[in-house]
Amino acid sequence: MNPVFIYRFIRFLSVIGSIILGGMAIFYLSKYTYPFIIAMIIAFLMNPLVTFLEKKAHLPRGLAVFVSLLLIFLVFAGLITLLVTEIISGTNYLAGVIPEHIETIVDYIETLISTKIIPLYNQTTAMFNTLDNEQQDTIIKNIQNIGESITTGVSSFIQTFLKNIPAIIGWFPTTVTALLFTLLGTFFISKDYDHFGRMTGNVLPNKVFSGAKRLFRDLKRALFGFIRAQFTLVSLSTVTILIGFLILGVKYSITIALICGLVDIIPYLGTGTIFIPWIIFEFISGNNSLGIGLSVLYIIVVVQRQLIEPKVLSSSIGLDPLATLIALFIGFKLIGFLGLIAGPVALVIFNTLQRAHVFKAIWSYIMGPDTKKTTPNKFP
Repeated sequence: MNPVFIYRFIRFLSVIGSIILGGMAIFYLSKYTYPFIIAMIIAFLMNPLVTFLEKKAHLPRGLAVFVSLLLIFLVFAGLITLLVTEIISGTNYLAGVIPEHIETIVDYIETLISTKIIPLYNQTTAMFNTLDNEQQDTIIKNIQNIGESITTGVSSFIQTFLKNIPAIIGWFPTTVTALLFTLLGTFFISKDYDHFGRMTGNVLPNKVFSGAKRLFRDLKRALFGFIRAQFTLVSLSTVTILIGFLILGVKYSITIALICGLVDIIPYLGTGTIFIPWIIFEFISGNNSLGIGLSVLYIIVVVQRQLIEPKVLSSSIGLDPLATLIALFIGFKLIGFLGLIAGPVALVIFNTLQRAHVFKAIWSYIMGPDTKKTTPNKFP
Protein backbone atom coordinates (compact mmCIF):
# COMPACT_ATOMS: atom_id res chain seq x y z
CA MET A 1 0.00 0.00 0.00
CA ASN A 2 1.23 3.50 -0.83
CA PRO A 3 2.67 5.04 2.39
CA VAL A 4 1.51 8.50 1.29
CA PHE A 5 -2.15 7.45 1.54
CA ILE A 6 -1.48 5.85 4.94
CA TYR A 7 0.00 9.10 6.26
CA ARG A 8 -2.93 11.09 4.86
CA PHE A 9 -5.41 8.71 6.43
CA ILE A 10 -3.63 9.00 9.79
CA ARG A 11 -3.69 12.81 9.57
CA PHE A 12 -7.38 12.70 8.64
CA LEU A 13 -8.12 10.53 11.67
CA SER A 14 -6.12 12.86 13.90
CA VAL A 15 -8.14 15.88 12.72
CA ILE A 16 -11.47 14.09 13.22
CA GLY A 17 -10.36 12.78 16.61
CA SER A 18 -9.25 16.24 17.73
CA ILE A 19 -12.61 17.73 16.73
CA ILE A 20 -14.57 14.98 18.50
CA LEU A 21 -12.44 15.12 21.65
CA GLY A 22 -12.64 18.91 21.72
CA GLY A 23 -16.42 18.82 21.36
CA MET A 24 -16.75 16.18 24.07
CA ALA A 25 -14.48 18.16 26.41
CA ILE A 26 -16.48 21.35 25.86
CA PHE A 27 -19.76 19.50 26.42
CA TYR A 28 -18.49 17.81 29.59
CA LEU A 29 -16.98 20.96 31.06
CA SER A 30 -20.06 23.03 30.24
CA LYS A 31 -22.08 20.96 32.73
CA TYR A 32 -19.92 22.30 35.56
CA THR A 33 -18.99 25.75 34.23
CA TYR A 34 -22.29 26.90 32.69
CA PRO A 35 -22.73 29.82 35.15
CA PHE A 36 -19.42 31.25 34.01
CA ILE A 37 -20.22 30.58 30.35
CA ILE A 38 -23.44 32.55 30.83
CA ALA A 39 -21.42 35.20 32.68
CA MET A 40 -19.03 35.47 29.72
CA ILE A 41 -21.95 35.92 27.33
CA ILE A 42 -23.54 38.62 29.53
CA ALA A 43 -20.20 40.37 29.94
CA PHE A 44 -19.71 40.23 26.18
CA LEU A 45 -23.17 41.69 25.51
CA MET A 46 -22.91 44.53 28.01
CA ASN A 47 -19.27 45.40 27.26
CA PRO A 48 -20.24 48.27 24.89
CA LEU A 49 -22.29 49.86 27.69
CA VAL A 50 -19.47 49.38 30.21
CA THR A 51 -16.94 50.87 27.78
CA PHE A 52 -19.25 53.81 27.09
CA LEU A 53 -19.63 54.59 30.80
CA GLU A 54 -15.91 54.16 31.34
CA LYS A 55 -14.87 56.54 28.54
CA LYS A 56 -17.71 59.04 28.36
CA ALA A 57 -18.70 59.22 32.04
CA HIS A 58 -15.07 58.74 33.21
CA LEU A 59 -16.08 56.03 35.67
CA PRO A 60 -13.65 53.41 36.97
CA ARG A 61 -14.05 50.07 35.24
CA GLY A 62 -15.44 48.34 38.32
CA LEU A 63 -17.97 51.09 38.98
CA ALA A 64 -18.99 51.12 35.30
CA VAL A 65 -19.66 47.38 35.48
CA PHE A 66 -21.71 47.80 38.66
CA VAL A 67 -23.75 50.64 37.12
CA SER A 68 -24.33 48.59 33.95
CA LEU A 69 -25.57 45.60 35.94
CA LEU A 70 -27.79 47.91 38.00
CA LEU A 71 -29.24 49.52 34.86
CA ILE A 72 -29.95 46.10 33.31
CA PHE A 73 -31.62 44.96 36.52
CA LEU A 74 -33.75 48.11 36.66
CA VAL A 75 -34.81 47.68 33.04
CA PHE A 76 -35.87 44.08 33.65
CA ALA A 77 -37.62 45.05 36.88
CA GLY A 78 -39.47 47.82 35.06
CA LEU A 79 -40.55 45.48 32.27
CA ILE A 80 -41.75 42.89 34.78
CA THR A 81 -43.65 45.57 36.72
CA LEU A 82 -45.26 46.82 33.52
CA LEU A 83 -46.16 43.27 32.54
CA VAL A 84 -47.70 42.54 35.96
CA THR A 85 -49.68 45.79 35.82
CA GLU A 86 -51.01 44.95 32.37
CA ILE A 87 -51.86 41.41 33.49
CA ILE A 88 -53.83 42.75 36.46
CA SER A 89 -55.66 45.24 34.25
CA GLY A 90 -56.40 42.57 31.66
CA THR A 91 -57.53 40.14 34.36
CA ASN A 92 -60.03 42.66 35.71
CA TYR A 93 -61.33 43.18 32.20
CA LEU A 94 -61.55 39.44 31.54
CA ALA A 95 -63.32 38.87 34.87
CA GLY A 96 -66.25 40.87 33.55
CA VAL A 97 -66.17 39.51 30.00
CA ILE A 98 -65.36 35.82 30.42
CA PRO A 99 -68.72 34.85 32.04
CA GLU A 100 -70.57 36.09 28.98
CA HIS A 101 -68.17 34.24 26.67
CA ILE A 102 -68.47 31.05 28.72
CA GLU A 103 -72.25 31.29 28.52
CA THR A 104 -71.99 31.71 24.76
CA ILE A 105 -69.72 28.67 24.47
CA VAL A 106 -72.01 26.59 26.69
CA ASP A 107 -75.05 27.51 24.58
CA TYR A 108 -73.12 26.57 21.45
CA ILE A 109 -72.11 23.22 22.94
CA GLU A 110 -75.66 22.50 24.05
CA THR A 111 -76.98 23.28 20.59
CA LEU A 112 -74.27 21.14 19.02
CA ILE A 113 -75.09 18.20 21.28
CA SER A 114 -78.85 18.42 20.76
CA THR A 115 -78.74 18.92 16.99
CA LYS A 116 -75.68 16.91 15.94
CA ILE A 117 -74.33 14.52 18.56
CA ILE A 118 -77.60 13.02 19.88
CA PRO A 119 -78.98 12.24 16.37
CA LEU A 120 -75.59 10.79 15.44
CA TYR A 121 -75.63 8.69 18.62
CA ASN A 122 -79.12 7.39 17.82
CA GLN A 123 -78.05 6.49 14.29
CA THR A 124 -74.93 4.73 15.58
CA THR A 125 -76.96 2.81 18.18
CA ALA A 126 -79.45 1.71 15.53
CA MET A 127 -76.62 0.53 13.28
CA PHE A 128 -74.95 -1.25 16.23
CA ASN A 129 -78.15 -3.16 17.05
CA THR A 130 -78.31 -4.50 13.49
CA LEU A 131 -74.89 -6.17 13.86
CA ASP A 132 -74.46 -9.77 14.99
CA ASN A 133 -73.08 -10.67 18.42
CA GLU A 134 -69.48 -11.21 17.27
CA GLN A 135 -69.29 -7.82 15.59
CA GLN A 136 -70.81 -6.15 18.64
CA ASP A 137 -68.29 -7.87 20.93
CA THR A 138 -65.42 -6.78 18.68
CA ILE A 139 -66.55 -3.14 18.75
CA ILE A 140 -67.03 -3.24 22.52
CA LYS A 141 -63.56 -4.73 23.04
CA ASN A 142 -61.97 -2.08 20.81
CA ILE A 143 -63.75 0.66 22.74
CA GLN A 144 -62.57 -0.87 26.02
CA ASN A 145 -59.00 -1.07 24.72
CA ILE A 146 -59.09 2.58 23.71
CA GLY A 147 -60.44 3.53 27.13
CA GLU A 148 -57.76 1.49 28.88
CA SER A 149 -55.05 3.10 26.74
CA ILE A 150 -56.30 6.58 27.58
CA THR A 151 -56.53 5.71 31.27
CA THR A 152 -53.02 4.25 31.27
CA GLY A 153 -51.62 7.28 29.50
CA VAL A 154 -53.27 9.74 31.88
CA SER A 155 -52.19 7.73 34.92
CA SER A 156 -48.62 7.54 33.65
CA PHE A 157 -48.56 11.29 33.06
CA ILE A 158 -49.88 12.02 36.56
CA GLN A 159 -47.39 9.63 38.16
CA THR A 160 -44.49 11.15 36.21
CA PHE A 161 -45.58 14.64 37.16
CA LEU A 162 -45.88 13.77 40.84
CA LYS A 163 -42.50 12.03 40.85
CA ASN A 164 -40.87 15.11 39.31
CA ILE A 165 -42.30 17.52 41.89
CA PRO A 166 -39.38 16.97 44.34
CA ALA A 167 -36.91 17.53 41.51
CA ILE A 168 -38.72 20.72 40.50
CA ILE A 169 -38.68 21.97 44.08
CA GLY A 170 -35.00 21.07 44.44
CA TRP A 171 -34.28 22.98 41.22
CA PHE A 172 -34.90 26.37 42.88
CA PRO A 173 -31.90 26.36 45.28
CA THR A 174 -29.65 25.25 42.41
CA THR A 175 -31.00 28.02 40.22
CA VAL A 176 -30.48 30.66 42.90
CA THR A 177 -26.91 29.44 43.48
CA ALA A 178 -26.15 29.41 39.75
CA LEU A 179 -27.65 32.90 39.41
CA LEU A 180 -25.43 34.20 42.22
CA PHE A 181 -22.27 32.73 40.64
CA THR A 182 -23.37 34.08 37.25
CA LEU A 183 -23.71 37.62 38.61
CA LEU A 184 -20.36 37.45 40.39
CA GLY A 185 -18.71 35.93 37.34
CA THR A 186 -20.21 38.62 35.11
CA PHE A 187 -18.84 41.35 37.36
CA PHE A 188 -15.29 40.01 37.51
CA ILE A 189 -15.12 39.00 33.84
CA SER A 190 -16.44 42.37 32.69
CA LYS A 191 -14.16 44.21 35.11
CA ASP A 192 -11.04 42.51 33.68
CA TYR A 193 -12.40 42.19 30.13
CA ASP A 194 -9.45 43.87 28.41
CA HIS A 195 -6.96 42.07 30.65
CA PHE A 196 -8.36 38.68 29.60
CA GLY A 197 -8.07 39.73 25.97
CA ARG A 198 -4.40 40.69 26.36
CA MET A 199 -3.66 37.52 28.32
CA THR A 200 -5.23 35.41 25.56
CA GLY A 201 -3.09 37.24 22.99
CA ASN A 202 0.06 36.46 24.96
CA VAL A 203 -0.78 32.76 25.27
CA LEU A 204 -1.92 32.02 21.72
CA PRO A 205 0.32 32.26 18.64
CA ASN A 206 -0.11 35.43 16.62
CA LYS A 207 -1.66 33.64 13.64
CA VAL A 208 -4.14 31.76 15.82
CA PHE A 209 -4.95 34.86 17.88
CA SER A 210 -5.57 36.99 14.79
CA GLY A 211 -7.88 34.34 13.36
CA ALA A 212 -9.71 33.94 16.66
CA LYS A 213 -10.02 37.71 16.95
CA ARG A 214 -11.52 37.91 13.48
CA LEU A 215 -13.91 35.06 14.28
CA PHE A 216 -14.89 36.76 17.53
CA ARG A 217 -15.51 40.05 15.71
CA ASP A 218 -17.71 38.39 13.09
CA LEU A 219 -19.63 36.51 15.77
CA LYS A 220 -20.17 39.75 17.66
CA ARG A 221 -21.51 41.40 14.53
CA ALA A 222 -23.75 38.40 13.82
CA LEU A 223 -25.09 38.22 17.38
CA PHE A 224 -25.94 41.90 17.65
CA GLY A 225 -27.24 41.78 14.09
CA PHE A 226 -29.52 38.88 15.00
CA ILE A 227 -30.84 40.75 18.05
CA ARG A 228 -31.40 43.86 15.93
CA ALA A 229 -33.16 41.79 13.26
CA GLN A 230 -35.48 40.15 15.80
CA PHE A 231 -36.27 43.53 17.33
CA THR A 232 -37.06 44.87 13.85
CA LEU A 233 -39.32 41.92 13.01
CA VAL A 234 -41.15 42.07 16.35
CA SER A 235 -41.60 45.84 15.99
CA LEU A 236 -43.04 45.49 12.47
CA SER A 237 -45.44 42.77 13.60
CA THR A 238 -46.52 44.80 16.64
CA VAL A 239 -47.15 47.94 14.61
CA THR A 240 -49.07 46.02 11.95
CA ILE A 241 -51.21 44.26 14.57
CA LEU A 242 -51.84 47.54 16.42
CA ILE A 243 -53.00 49.28 13.23
CA GLY A 244 -55.27 46.33 12.46
CA PHE A 245 -56.73 46.34 15.97
CA LEU A 246 -57.41 50.07 15.79
CA ILE A 247 -59.20 49.62 12.46
CA LEU A 248 -61.24 46.70 13.85
CA GLY A 249 -62.03 48.61 17.06
CA VAL A 250 -60.55 46.02 19.42
CA LYS A 251 -60.44 47.01 23.11
CA TYR A 252 -57.05 47.20 24.84
CA SER A 253 -55.43 47.31 21.40
CA ILE A 254 -52.01 48.42 22.66
CA THR A 255 -51.75 45.74 25.36
CA ILE A 256 -52.91 42.89 23.11
CA ALA A 257 -50.66 44.09 20.26
CA LEU A 258 -47.62 44.11 22.57
CA ILE A 259 -48.42 40.59 23.76
CA CYS A 260 -48.85 39.41 20.15
CA GLY A 261 -45.53 41.02 19.23
CA LEU A 262 -43.76 39.16 22.04
CA VAL A 263 -45.22 35.75 21.18
CA ASP A 264 -44.30 36.39 17.55
CA ILE A 265 -40.80 35.23 18.56
CA ILE A 266 -42.13 31.66 19.01
CA PRO A 267 -41.23 29.68 15.86
CA TYR A 268 -44.02 28.36 13.61
CA LEU A 269 -46.77 29.26 16.09
CA GLY A 270 -45.98 32.91 16.82
CA THR A 271 -49.03 35.15 16.81
CA GLY A 272 -51.16 32.13 15.92
CA THR A 273 -51.20 31.13 19.60
CA ILE A 274 -53.42 34.17 20.19
CA PHE A 275 -55.11 34.74 16.84
CA ILE A 276 -56.31 31.22 16.04
CA PRO A 277 -58.31 30.59 19.28
CA TRP A 278 -59.60 34.15 19.14
CA ILE A 279 -60.79 33.76 15.54
CA ILE A 280 -62.48 30.44 16.31
CA PHE A 281 -64.29 31.95 19.29
CA GLU A 282 -65.53 34.94 17.28
CA PHE A 283 -67.02 32.66 14.63
CA ILE A 284 -68.60 30.44 17.30
CA SER A 285 -70.13 33.44 19.08
CA GLY A 286 -71.56 34.72 15.82
CA ASN A 287 -69.32 37.80 15.48
CA ASN A 288 -68.36 36.93 11.91
CA SER A 289 -67.22 40.42 10.93
CA LEU A 290 -64.58 40.56 13.66
CA GLY A 291 -63.60 36.94 12.93
CA ILE A 292 -63.05 37.74 9.25
CA GLY A 293 -61.12 40.90 10.15
CA LEU A 294 -58.85 39.01 12.55
CA SER A 295 -58.32 36.28 9.94
CA VAL A 296 -57.24 38.81 7.34
CA LEU A 297 -54.96 40.56 9.84
CA TYR A 298 -53.39 37.24 10.87
CA ILE A 299 -52.69 36.31 7.24
CA ILE A 300 -51.11 39.73 6.63
CA VAL A 301 -48.84 39.35 9.69
CA VAL A 302 -47.76 35.82 8.75
CA VAL A 303 -47.05 36.67 5.09
CA GLN A 304 -45.23 39.86 6.10
CA ARG A 305 -42.92 38.01 8.48
CA GLN A 306 -42.20 35.16 6.04
CA LEU A 307 -41.30 37.62 3.29
CA ILE A 308 -39.24 40.02 5.40
CA GLU A 309 -37.47 37.69 7.87
CA PRO A 310 -34.81 36.20 5.52
CA LYS A 311 -33.98 39.62 4.07
CA VAL A 312 -33.76 41.33 7.45
CA LEU A 313 -31.60 38.56 8.92
CA SER A 314 -29.30 38.47 5.90
CA SER A 315 -28.79 42.24 5.90
CA SER A 316 -28.25 42.35 9.67
CA ILE A 317 -25.95 39.32 9.91
CA GLY A 318 -24.27 39.74 6.53
CA LEU A 319 -25.28 36.39 5.02
CA ASP A 320 -26.99 35.29 1.84
CA PRO A 321 -30.81 35.25 2.27
CA LEU A 322 -31.17 31.66 0.98
CA ALA A 323 -28.30 30.41 3.16
CA THR A 324 -29.81 32.21 6.15
CA LEU A 325 -33.22 30.64 5.49
CA ILE A 326 -31.67 27.16 5.23
CA ALA A 327 -29.66 27.71 8.42
CA LEU A 328 -32.79 28.84 10.28
CA PHE A 329 -34.78 25.79 9.19
CA ILE A 330 -32.02 23.23 9.86
CA GLY A 331 -31.22 24.81 13.24
CA PHE A 332 -34.85 24.72 14.33
CA LYS A 333 -35.35 21.11 13.18
CA LEU A 334 -32.22 19.99 15.06
CA ILE A 335 -32.47 21.75 18.42
CA GLY A 336 -35.76 23.65 18.37
CA PHE A 337 -36.13 27.32 19.26
CA LEU A 338 -32.44 27.77 20.11
CA GLY A 339 -31.64 26.59 16.60
CA LEU A 340 -33.01 29.87 15.27
CA ILE A 341 -30.00 31.46 16.95
CA ALA A 342 -27.52 28.61 16.59
CA GLY A 343 -28.23 28.11 12.88
CA PRO A 344 -27.15 31.58 11.68
CA VAL A 345 -24.30 31.62 14.21
CA ALA A 346 -23.01 28.28 12.86
CA LEU A 347 -23.26 29.69 9.34
CA VAL A 348 -21.28 32.76 10.40
CA ILE A 349 -18.61 30.54 11.98
CA PHE A 350 -18.40 28.47 8.79
CA ASN A 351 -18.03 31.56 6.57
CA THR A 352 -15.48 33.10 8.93
CA LEU A 353 -13.39 29.91 9.02
CA GLN A 354 -13.58 29.74 5.26
CA ARG A 355 -12.40 33.35 4.85
CA ALA A 356 -9.58 32.67 7.30
CA HIS A 357 -8.51 29.69 5.11
CA VAL A 358 -8.87 27.32 8.07
CA PHE A 359 -10.39 24.56 5.96
CA LYS A 360 -7.66 25.01 3.38
CA ALA A 361 -5.01 24.72 6.11
CA ILE A 362 -6.65 21.55 7.48
CA TRP A 363 -6.78 20.06 4.00
CA SER A 364 -3.14 20.93 3.42
CA TYR A 365 -2.25 19.26 6.71
CA ILE A 366 -4.18 16.11 5.75
CA MET A 367 -2.61 15.95 2.30
CA GLY A 368 0.87 16.60 3.69
CA PRO A 369 3.82 17.94 1.74
CA ASP A 370 3.81 17.35 -1.99
CA THR A 371 5.69 14.09 -2.53
CA LYS A 372 5.51 14.14 -6.30
CA LYS A 373 8.71 14.85 -8.05
CA THR A 374 8.52 17.75 -10.41
CA THR A 375 9.44 16.92 -13.98
CA PRO A 376 12.12 19.25 -15.32
CA ASN A 377 11.10 21.44 -18.16
CA LYS A 378 12.56 20.19 -21.44
CA PHE A 379 12.34 23.53 -23.16
CA PRO A 380 14.23 26.64 -22.15
